[in-house]
Amino acid sequence: MRMLFSPVNASDLIPITGAYRHRTPLPAIAGYEGVGIVTETPAAYPALLGKRVLPLRGQGTWQRYVDCPAAYAVPVPDDVDSLLAARAYINPLAAQMMLDRYPPVGKTVLLTAAGSDCAVLLGQWARQAGAEAVYGIHRSPVHAQRLAEMGIVPIAQHDTTAVNAAAAQAEVVYDATGGSLAETILSVMPETGTFVCYGLLSGQTFRQQRPLPRVAWFHIRNYLDALSAEAWQAEFRRIWPKLRASQCSDVTLYPLSEWQRAVGNYREAGRTGKPMLSMDN
Repeated sequence: MRMLFSPVNASDLIPITGAYRHRTPLPAIAGYEGVGIVTETPAAYPALLGKRVLPLRGQGTWQRYVDCPAAYAVPVPDDVDSLLAARAYINPLAAQMMLDRYPPVGKTVLLTAAGSDCAVLLGQWARQAGAEAVYGIHRSPVHAQRLAEMGIVPIAQHDTTAVNAAAAQAEVVYDATGGSLAETILSVMPETGTFVCYGLLSGQTFRQQRPLPRVAWFHIRNYLDALSAEAWQAEFRRIWPKLRASQCSDVTLYPLSEWQRAVGNYREAGRTGKPMLSMDN
């Protein structure tokens, strides 16, 4: 298939930086998601020819042409823009799976790295699922107004009093940072709560100083092998309507040849746009 767009995600930086190198057989192409147009199909899938699909669970997507297993190619609905479709996998599927496994209904929810792409979906979808309240800890003040517009109560990470107050009532925490912030939250949140760690954006692990609350580790790759092709497609049939109705980051486009600039933009503090590689430029 011919690629159109592919975003830059935190997960893409792992093979680029050499982290978890034992899981990255070389040579390899970066990129876990994107959207493209099918140019060739096996005989069993003629309906995909010429269609926009997500070419997932195949080759790296930071290239102009990729191969992917036809059974796992996800058709894009006609009314979904390609720039939105290109980012319909990593963060939306992770958010959906976490909310399924650690439900927020009727509970007070706390997010860390609340301005990140996954957290804003977690927050919006937790509210839709019936969360009592959603609080979001952010580092950069540029995120505060946007979070408030989504119904997420913004909390500045440097405001330790507010962080502790929110953590003390949090029944579910979705944490993407780890490090000292995770330890602070764990030290004061209710013992009956659940702390779900799905990332270590701080670059630091954390220690739990008491036996409760429960700590759960979520890694999307641990669930993929158990999904049949039909179950995989069913996940996306649930994602599309939620994604259409969600507020998502604006996109900053970069030609594929400028992927290093895109990676640099992704790492900028206070970034509000999503770096996206365009394969046509």
